[in-house]
Amino acid sequence: METRTTPADGGDGDARRPTLREALVPLSVVVASLGVGSGLLGLAPHGPLLWSIAFAGLFARYRLGYDWDGVYDAAEGGLKTGMQAILILFVIYGLIATWTSAGTIPGLMYYGLALLSPTVFLPATALLAAVVAFAIGSSWTTVGTLGVAFVGIGSGLGVSAPMTAGAIVSGAYAGDKQSPLSDTTNLAAAVTDTDLYDHINAMRLGTAVALGVSVVGYAVLGAYAVTGSGGDTAAITDPLASTYALGPTVFLPLVVTFGLAIRGYPALPSLIAGVFAGAGTAVLAQGRSFTAAWEAFLDGTAPETGSDLVNGLLATGGVAGSGWTIAVVVAALALGGLLEGTDVLAAVTDGLADLVWSRSSLVVGTGGAALLTNAFTAQQYMSIVVPGVSLRELYEEHGLDSRDLSRAVEAAGTPTGPLFPWHAGAVFMAGVLGFETSLAFVPYYFFGPLSALALVGLALSGRATTPAESVPGDVAPADD
Repeated sequence: METRTTPADGGDGDARRPTLREALVPLSVVVASLGVGSGLLGLAPHGPLLWSIAFAGLFARYRLGYDWDGVYDAAEGGLKTGMQAILILFVIYGLIATWTSAGTIPGLMYYGLALLSPTVFLPATALLAAVVAFAIGSSWTTVGTLGVAFVGIGSGLGVSAPMTAGAIVSGAYAGDKQSPLSDTTNLAAAVTDTDLYDHINAMRLGTAVALGVSVVGYAVLGAYAVTGSGGDTAAITDPLASTYALGPTVFLPLVVTFGLAIRGYPALPSLIAGVFAGAGTAVLAQGRSFTAAWEAFLDGTAPETGSDLVNGLLATGGVAGSGWTIAVVVAALALGGLLEGTDVLAAVTDGLADLVWSRSSLVVGTGGAALLTNAFTAQQYMSIVVPGVSLRELYEEHGLDSRDLSRAVEAAGTPTGPLFPWHAGAVFMAGVLGFETSLAFVPYYFFGPLSALALVGLALSGRATTPAESVPGDVAPADD
């Protein structure tokens, strides 16, 4: 039995790894807490997450032998891993407010309404989001910038907000998965010891199938489920034109942010630069004072355009409005840290080895492990790291190339976060797009489930089980 020594606080400081049966206990409590609290009672996720944290901490302390310092360290580890997500949340809420004040988001809405029609809007949105996310390597930045504007455009065209959000998020994750600039794409390649471009090439077919089917689905929705005619766009464009100066200058923040991202700057510095560009543009293009531009960053915007519809579309909370969202993310990351740091997730992942009877079952099981890790840690990074590190030797034993592992953890890990409303990605996407939870747009978020299903199809057909000695392009049989 493995032991872990942690600083003592009066206890013996010896902590042990849980058995598979023991590991399933806190996981079952998490499922029950979130299911009953959020699903049955309709509570916000904060309370159910705290119930889960309390049980996981007590279980680690009194069942697994961790002292309190060890429990705190495990929770802190989850927060450290997710700190970038927390900082991006903080910045993106301020960025949306400054871009609204600067006229950037109103400008995107104004010109977007002139160019798009209700029938083609959804498939065009998914494809455009995919192109932008591929170019800048960030699904979050794509949704938090262009996505916000496209919700407004969809409203003007008579397209329901959940449909629009589903198309935006689908395209954003599809482009992110194929981008060599994406942090999750690089992480999946790194933890599995796979060449970056081998990893990207391995994902191409599954991503293309999932995105292609998604776009067809949005085209069908546009043809048969969108009831708007687009004839009422003047109800939005006229108030926008009378309230904001909408010349080319308003797109400066967009150029700065995406330009830096395309040049390889990480998401956080690019977004911070976008905030400064937004505040500067609010002064230069809209004639706002320096103080007012930065007050919008903190407190948000409440424009008076003469239209209640437009006022509602452009009302933002700024940094001060991010508290609810960040609180959920912090709680979810702490819970994920507890489950990962006390080896609960590793015990479940290792138990997967007993269920493997073929190469294809290993790939499918890896996808399942990534999906479960995503749900329980509430962050896409751990959904890649935990199964990616834990299962590497198993892939070597079965003679599979590392690209099969890297493809499996990202295909079922990165894009499935929005399916779980307490997940950091789900909370972020819902918050910036104006929903209480991601469940509002999940029925129209086609790409995430299709990406996981495409992985299963590739594994069963033998196209995701490549012998380690194969050269790129070789296809191995599904099983030994």
